[in-house]
Formats: sequence, C-alpha cells, structure tokens
Amino acid sequence: MICRLWRGWSTKENADAYERIVRGQVIPGIEARHIPGFLSIDLVRRERVDDVEFMTLMWFDAIDSVRAFMGEDYETAHVPAAARAVLLDFDRRSTHYEVLDRREQPG
Repeated sequence: MICRLWRGWSTKENADAYERIVRGQVIPGIEARHIPGFLSIDLVRRERVDDVEFMTLMWFDAIDSVRAFMGEDYETAHVPAAARAVLLDFDRRSTHYEVLDRREQPG
C-alpha cells in the first residue's frame, strides 16, 4: 500500500473557502475518475498562529495506481486553480510512503 502526502497553507480568512473547494470540488472530482487502486483520501486541518495548514493523505494499493492518478511524473501535486487561488503556499510535489504496517482497530 502507498500513502501519498501533500500539504498546503492558507490564511485564516481563506481556510473555510479552501476547505469548501477541496470537499466540494477537488475530492469529488478525484472520486469521479474511479481510479483503479485508489482506496481512500483523508483531509486534515490544523490551525496555527499565523495560518492554517491542510494535509491530504491519499491511499493507493500500489505505486502503479498513483501513476494512474497522476501519470509518470506522479510526484507532481494535484492542486486545481480554484484551490491555488486561496492558498498562501503549497507543496509542489507530493511525497509517497510505502505503508509497512496499518492496523484497523475493531469498532
């Protein structure tokens, strides 16, 4: 399994707008592609003193599934124009981790 990690930062004033764009447009757009091997996506938010940090963690079954999502240069960040417009800064490249151990806990 592969975890794709990306981070972006917004002003406090633009944080809610960014969250709406990601939850309302970006994630549904990714889901609509029905990418083979794409398992799930997490969006997290952290309030900081001067800004708001967002992070996405995308879960894929294999690196070939990440390539199906982004192409051969699969580390390129996926940040549509609407999202870029409300961010202060963001990772231009995503990082990818091989998941060595992930343990779902009983409910």
